[in-house]
Amino acid sequence: MTLETSFERVDLPLEFPFTISRGTTETAENVIVRIGDGEHVGIGGAAPAAHYGETVETVEALLPALLEVVEEVGDPHRLGRIERRMRQYVERNPAARCAVSIALHDLVAKRLDLPLHRYWGLDPERTLETSYTIGIAPTGEMREKTATAIDRGYATLKIKLGTERDAEIIEAVRAEAPEATIRVDANEAWSPREAVERIEALVDYGIEFVEQPVPAENPEGMRFVRERSALPIAADESCVTLADVPRVAEIADIANVKLMKCGGLREARRMLETARAHGLETMLGCMTESDASIAPACHLVPLLDYADLDGSLLLAEDPYEGVTMPGGRIDLAGLSRPGTGARDGG
Repeated sequence: MTLETSFERVDLPLEFPFTISRGTTETAENVIVRIGDGEHVGIGGAAPAAHYGETVETVEALLPALLEVVEEVGDPHRLGRIERRMRQYVERNPAARCAVSIALHDLVAKRLDLPLHRYWGLDPERTLETSYTIGIAPTGEMREKTATAIDRGYATLKIKLGTERDAEIIEAVRAEAPEATIRVDANEAWSPREAVERIEALVDYGIEFVEQPVPAENPEGMRFVRERSALPIAADESCVTLADVPRVAEIADIANVKLMKCGGLREARRMLETARAHGLETMLGCMTESDASIAPACHLVPLLDYADLDGSLLLAEDPYEGVTMPGGRIDLAGLSRPGTGARDGG
């Protein structure tokens, strides 16, 4: 079988500047991969993160070799062989491998005329509501963004923290959204003792859980926090690959898996199933991404306890059409298009 492959960079402005404790983003830099068989074309997206050692430049530099692997194998259904050979070529750079993985899954499911979740045999009746993220900003601005999110129907919010104003921010957000489910994410900004103190102060605001309170390179600090925390702890930066899951089970309550951290859809499924086997609750997160990669992630909802798949919702405009999320609700039963559901023209 002859496969045709290509890729292109797309720069997608965000609706609002997005700030976390590590810095500010105004544009999502993605790379879109296409793999076709002459009749169908699979679409996949890479959203590289410098925090994990990737940029759009490294993705673009690696994709010719990774797509050459796809062309040499020739059969898109041999997903295991292709992914194994890609990993042999480059162990790291997961976003680049992920874009290829997504495009292949999209192509295979289209060839079989099945939505991706049916190809996997997952239950489409399982639905979840994604959180909608409010980045760090002046407190008044965060309050305004909260009001906008609530007006748009989002009832689950994730609030970025990691400032000297954390208590003030949460008080303002809760005042604006008294009925919302609120999660917070410090993105490694606190020391262990600081985290325990700040989490204690969050309890009265009805916070659902706290994500990555301390740096990933301090697992004993995470353990210290979890043992003393009045709220559940989610591991994000501490949970990158499959090998991390058993260690995360000892220091957190929730494993936050991301396609762009682990390198592909098959690896994400393995991580989620392994996390469940280790007694962890499961969440699937994202970077700032187009629906070329958010749509396929949504097909994993039946394996999740929590969803944080708002990457495309944060864009000013998404050139790719994917999963409709009214009020943040991800409903697989409505996904009848073959493949991941991603296509040009959003």
